[in-house]
Amino acid sequence: MVNDSERLHLAAFPRWLGFAALCTGMAMAILDIQVVVTSLPVIEQALNIGADQMSWVQTSYLIAEVIAIPLTGLLTRVFGLKRLLLAALLAFTLASIACAFSSNFIELLVARSIQGAAGGVLIPIVFSAIFFLFPPGIQQSVATTLAAFLAVLAPTLGPLIGGWLTDHYSWHWLFLINIPPGILAMFAGLWALPFVAKRMELFKGLDWLSLVLLAVGLAALLIGLKYAPKDGWLHPLVLFWFALSLGSLFWLWRRPNPAIMFHLLEDRSLFFGCVLSFIIGFALYANIYVIPVFMSFVRGHTPLEIGITTLVMGLSQLFFAPFAVQIDRWFNARWLAAIGFTAFGIGLFMNAHLNVNSDYDAFFWPQVLRGIASTMCVLPPIRMAMALLPLDKVSEGSGLFNVSRNIGGALGIAVVDTLIFSRTPIHADQILDWVKTAPDKAAAAMQIPVTDVPAPDDAMAFMGISDLVQSAALTFSINESWILLGIVSLVALPVILWMGPVKSALPVRKLNQNPEV
Repeated sequence: MVNDSERLHLAAFPRWLGFAALCTGMAMAILDIQVVVTSLPVIEQALNIGADQMSWVQTSYLIAEVIAIPLTGLLTRVFGLKRLLLAALLAFTLASIACAFSSNFIELLVARSIQGAAGGVLIPIVFSAIFFLFPPGIQQSVATTLAAFLAVLAPTLGPLIGGWLTDHYSWHWLFLINIPPGILAMFAGLWALPFVAKRMELFKGLDWLSLVLLAVGLAALLIGLKYAPKDGWLHPLVLFWFALSLGSLFWLWRRPNPAIMFHLLEDRSLFFGCVLSFIIGFALYANIYVIPVFMSFVRGHTPLEIGITTLVMGLSQLFFAPFAVQIDRWFNARWLAAIGFTAFGIGLFMNAHLNVNSDYDAFFWPQVLRGIASTMCVLPPIRMAMALLPLDKVSEGSGLFNVSRNIGGALGIAVVDTLIFSRTPIHADQILDWVKTAPDKAAAAMQIPVTDVPAPDDAMAFMGISDLVQSAALTFSINESWILLGIVSLVALPVILWMGPVKSALPVRKLNQNPEV
């Protein structure tokens, strides 16, 4: 299947302990994106940060992370898996301490950027390490499933953990909780993983301009996506950021020997795997974003209550993960992915009929279905994308796969934000018109008796229902978001059909019986 000379041959215990250290780092990096979200207002007040600046606490992390992800392949080849893991864990842990003890906005912003850069290294090395540490077969399937499970579970747990820590302790613990697992993971990685010779010669003749173009292109893309929902996608400043991104990435693509191995996308399996990764990033991250918006602004729940609601999806993933390992051994990955994306889309459509009184029960079964489906949306594409890559290219392939998912997630959140920003006022006007012309429709939208709908000439009563009108309008917009996300999820089906049969999609047991495919 691949050249085995670069695989790390370890005994079972150090192999799994090293992998546990890698997974711990990845979980910390992904968790730290979402764990802060529900507590941003608390941090804003504590550090006296303006509301217009506060979102940069998240944006700085995401920009640094997305830039670092595709660089991980090069850094792995130069320094080796062990050195890179230890350096990233140390940087992430120290940056977490700096975040907790920040006294102003600039200090927090710098610390979050360092956190994001370290996190951007910790995420893709897990998926490349699967192929370095484990031989093809059941162990590789189990490791892939565990990594995929954690990659999806961590953002689901973020609001729950963040809400609980903020409610019971203080915002500082959002960052201080990284210290114990960071130290344990460093010791585990130090003991379990072997050092390999550094290859500093790879820096000689490196196209450093391509690294600058990569950083500028990805940073400009995320900044444009940050401002587009509020300012408009055709705002001159937004168009400037998108043009800068497109120009930088195009120039990067045309470089004769760029530091990032984009030519790997000529591999059909990796290219389509990255497309599927982009789609699940779009649908999954936006799904995780929409639920707190509804539960907070429509239902008025606390961060902890929101976290308990979103936990259902993570628990269903945990329950189904062992079955996913076995299913992956016996069935073609293309068809598993098709089933997974279809079921995920259905789970999204199931939430497209919310009303202002919908609560935990309305999200339970759709989240169960989405949790089960997500394992088949992530695991099979990982295997299709990287199972047959040469080991010396796996790290770069993992970087491309992961950055595709993160960019998809950033775009998904921006598109959903835009839909909510633009459609909510339209729905509010429609509901107010119904109050005058169709009281039964207005009552159904606001979930109140028709007798409570005010008369058209009762100005004071109109003011009394303004909050209900806004909640109902926001709910209508969120329902449209669920429909959009469901459609995006189903876009994976023609992509899988277009992909056609690929050797890496063979059932694991057949793939292992044909090592030279």
